[in-house]
Amino acid sequence: MSTIPRDFKPAHLASASAIEVPEVVIDRLPQYVRTLTQLLDEGVEVTNSQQLGAQLQVTPAQIRKDLSYFGRFGKQGRGYRVRHLLTELKQILGLDAQWNVAVVGVGRLGNAILNYPGFNPDGFHLVAAFDNNPDNVGREVGGIAIQPMMDLAETVSSRDITIAIVAVPSAHTQSVVDQLVDCGVRAILNYTPINAQVPSDVRVRSIDPVLALQSMTYYLTFQGHESNGYRSAG
Repeated sequence: MSTIPRDFKPAHLASASAIEVPEVVIDRLPQYVRTLTQLLDEGVEVTNSQQLGAQLQVTPAQIRKDLSYFGRFGKQGRGYRVRHLLTELKQILGLDAQWNVAVVGVGRLGNAILNYPGFNPDGFHLVAAFDNNPDNVGREVGGIAIQPMMDLAETVSSRDITIAIVAVPSAHTQSVVDQLVDCGVRAILNYTPINAQVPSDVRVRSIDPVLALQSMTYYLTFQGHESNGYRSAG
């Protein structure tokens, strides 16, 4: 669960007390933002929970419940004004601000991340890259000069870096995460198959495509069982 202060939102929120928002709800908010952005680009001015649910494969009731954690954004029978709801959700997620991001580990994956153009439009600016390989230090990737790890603390402070992306070999994951935490980084996107341990005030999100594939093969296997006459217990 994550605590979001009521006064984080504009005055239409009724109470100033903190509320507990399930993490699964927060995980869905960026999907709402992406869908609303697409609708706005298509010239759609008003939408409703049924239309959003159809696009996101979420029930209309779930969408209404998710949004209710943060206030009232529409009127029954009239739907949501797309631009207004998009603006509000971006504020809730902090996407109306600019976030400086560092990449640690500039192997093949790190190179791909630094060359990816999709971060800046959403307010995430890759401003620094670090590696402990002397052959990489000083090289420029995506317009960013790779620095040695010894520069980490100074650069994090001077560039106001609040988010880091970790793409190092698994054996180095925890030590790199520890260094980032010590430097004051409080949000880490971890691309290694290691569950890094961090203090309670630091957020880590791990991305492991192998785990995702393994969960997908369950459904492929289950479909095969269904075709042979098996059914799920539910």
